[in-house]
Amino acid sequence: MIRLFKVYYPLRTLVLLAGEALIVWFSFICATMLRNRDDSWLLLNVEGGYLKIFAVTGVVLLFSHWFDLYDASRVGDKWEQVVRLLLVLGFASLALSLAGFLVPSLLPRIGSGSAVLGLIILIITLFTWRGVYSWLVKLPYLRERVYVLGTGERAQCLVQGLRRLTDLGIEVVGWSGNLGNEPAPEDVASHLLALAGEDRVHRVIVAMPDRRGTWPVGELLDLRLKGVKIEEATSWLEKMSGKIEVDDRNASWLIFSEGFRFTRGYQSLRQCFSTLVAAAALVLVSPLLPFIILAIKLDSPGAVLYRQRRVGLDGKHFHCLKFRTMRPDAEADTGATWATDNDPRITRVGRFLRLSRLDEIPQLWCVLKGDMAFVGPRPERPEFVDRLILKIPHYRLRHMVRPGITGWAQVRYKYGNTFDDAREKLQYDLFYLKNASVGLDLLIMFQTVKIVLLGRGAQ
Repeated sequence: MIRLFKVYYPLRTLVLLAGEALIVWFSFICATMLRNRDDSWLLLNVEGGYLKIFAVTGVVLLFSHWFDLYDASRVGDKWEQVVRLLLVLGFASLALSLAGFLVPSLLPRIGSGSAVLGLIILIITLFTWRGVYSWLVKLPYLRERVYVLGTGERAQCLVQGLRRLTDLGIEVVGWSGNLGNEPAPEDVASHLLALAGEDRVHRVIVAMPDRRGTWPVGELLDLRLKGVKIEEATSWLEKMSGKIEVDDRNASWLIFSEGFRFTRGYQSLRQCFSTLVAAAALVLVSPLLPFIILAIKLDSPGAVLYRQRRVGLDGKHFHCLKFRTMRPDAEADTGATWATDNDPRITRVGRFLRLSRLDEIPQLWCVLKGDMAFVGPRPERPEFVDRLILKIPHYRLRHMVRPGITGWAQVRYKYGNTFDDAREKLQYDLFYLKNASVGLDLLIMFQTVKIVLLGRGAQ
């Protein structure tokens, strides 16, 4: 796996992405040269053809990303992948046609006959590349052979994850769980050495408690000296899932691991970045504000804005602003409660505002005030925080940074309305706290645009 913006990506996914970028690029380059043989050099070099084709490439890759063609966990069988590719090409064609109609100078001769020919070449080469790629990744000698050492829940979770994420290029040739729930250490050692000798194991991932007498230390050391990689499960679970396990036994790992560094300089840079982004976003959405306010007033009686206490940096309370999406008396009888599926307290306009995330717009003012950042863990209500701190280890760590309008947990996990959801989202928040950077913030913002446009995760 390769680390970009402090997030791990499978090498195969990056190869797939790079291959498709080159295919889109060369498809339109070839089309331009074939359709304009006499003046292709002039079109590409003088009239900015290369830059325009680069923009077209970005559009095609963006549609591919929106249709989850680079996410192996979301793409289904071969025919589903074919349908998604056709949708990508269809939307790309519409985008090119719209650009050529609205601003003809953006795509001169490159955008007329050359664009049509380029799309034809792209359809052929893209489907060919996907077929070749699918064949290559299934070749045994291009897959890494892994043995998982452990029998508990963590080991089983690791095995399932490695087998589910086919784009990792990993084949689990065995794990200690095949020997029973609590196999003897000598049985584990002999099983590991047998598979290492027969199947040429490239890597051993240790997912068992560090108790004296349970690790086959000698056998692991022998394999290590023979070139087999020995790694710990916690790091692999973090790489695969983008989250860090919440467990008291991992407190020492959190202390000694790299990351979790929030210096005053970085905090100031992060807040300046958030302020600039929030100000720009507020300017962009300002034309929508009168229509949103009018819709709320016409739909139900009550205030337009909703002020709610939340827990922010260092556990201090602040008032979070949102457009009102519920009845004014929503919590008169129940007190503080999470929103549920098809919550009857949500108004008709409120449901649309939540789905489109327009109800979050007033929080831009909270960012400008300094109570929130644009990216960070979502702020929770004090009534819930007091209970969550008692039930979930390390929950206080969320308050070491300013909370955000969007965050890593929001782009990686669904809307949560239970304690189990809060625990799961904390694991993503811990990953963000460990790997926080401006690059990761930009990645989260990019993913947020996709989620908002597709209406995912709203409640």
